[in-house]
Amino acid sequence: MNREIERKFLVADDGWKPHVIETLFLRDGLVATFGGGKVRVRVASRPVGPPIAWVALKGERHGIIRSEYEYEVPVAEAEAMLAEFCGDGILEKARHLVPHDGCIWAVDVYGGMLAGVVHAEVELDESTQQVSLPPWVGPEVTGQPQHSKRTLVAASTAARREARRRSAA
Repeated sequence: MNREIERKFLVADDGWKPHVIETLFLRDGLVATFGGGKVRVRVASRPVGPPIAWVALKGERHGIIRSEYEYEVPVAEAEAMLAEFCGDGILEKARHLVPHDGCIWAVDVYGGMLAGVVHAEVELDESTQQVSLPPWVGPEVTGQPQHSKRTLVAASTAARREARRRSAA
């Protein structure tokens, strides 16, 4: 079974920046949700090389583990899915890859509707794997609903709706 074992943290400061080994620019959209799972489409661009795209199916989270299946798709098809299925719910972020003590951390700096949100994630091989936390990592937010992308997007959408309502009044 394919599975994702991941822990998520807030970022305390910019101490990670000098250690970045690669940056990806990601655009992704939620295509569907089911129970505690989701289907997401993503397009990744790099400073060098062509973009790549894939669809991911993620199951309900059980602690830090969830099932995950990813399939590469043609970029043009991913762009069409983003346009047709995701509308204005497309997330944009720069994912900075930062090595620390044998792990590669992903520091996600969001733009667009989630501008200002910064999370650090580390994928593990086993749920019991011990991980050394970098000094720039803040509190752990794994599994906290208020830090899920779904919750953050819903709050951003509600805030934009309210701002439009106030400006129309």
